Amino acid sequence: MDLTKKTVLLRIFIGEEDRLDGKLLYKKIVEFLRENDIAGATVLRGIMGYGASSRIHEASILSLSADLPVVIESVDTEDKIEKVLPTLTQWVKSGLITLEEVKVIKYKGDKK
Repeated sequence: MDLTKKTVLLRIFIGEEDRLDGKLLYKKIVEFLRENDIAGATVLRGIMGYGASSRIHEASILSLSADLPVVIESVDTEDKIEKVLPTLTQWVKSGLITLEEVKVIKYKGDKK
């Protein structure tokens, strides 16, 4: 990642059980980001939340499948993120996508 360019944080809020073509949407999105050489992606699973429908989703012993909230975060240059946004906005039927400018302090992978 070229740290001298404008860098953004992409956040995608979806449901854990959301699917596209039979595949879990969060998995499809992470694979798509990797295929498009985006610097990295992390999937975070929430224990409780609600969105535009105002229906609360929460983890509970009484509920085996609560369709918990999932957030996918990814950071890269603005131009690279902008290239993947049309596909992502098409895939996310119900949810929220946000972008914000960030300052990257360090980005370094393992050399294995």
